[in-house]
Amino acid sequence: MISLFFLQTTPSLISMWPLLAMVLVFYFFFIRPQAKKQKEQVKFLESLDKGEEVVTASGLIGRVNKIDGSIVTLTIAEKTFVRVTKGSISKEMTEAYRKSDSASAEGSAS
Repeated sequence: MISLFFLQTTPSLISMWPLLAMVLVFYFFFIRPQAKKQKEQVKFLESLDKGEEVVTASGLIGRVNKIDGSIVTLTIAEKTFVRVTKGSISKEMTEAYRKSDSASAEGSAS
């Protein structure tokens, strides 16, 4: 008796439309933008170079002194070095810091 019930309620394409729409919404609004952000972060970390000023995820501002694999040594003050993992350097926070730093430099020059 139960097997007859399942045979009668086979899902059609029309009844699956809301589920497919939800999957598409999740993909385009959540998964795709997050994957794009992750690719940009990886590209940013690979392009790090000695002498660049960066901001870590915890808000520590420093200049890259040495890159040794996945460990980055930052100079945060004269003769003060901090070792952090490459993954802890934030692209978003670094860009925001550079933007605010250049805006304050332009404001003080006027």
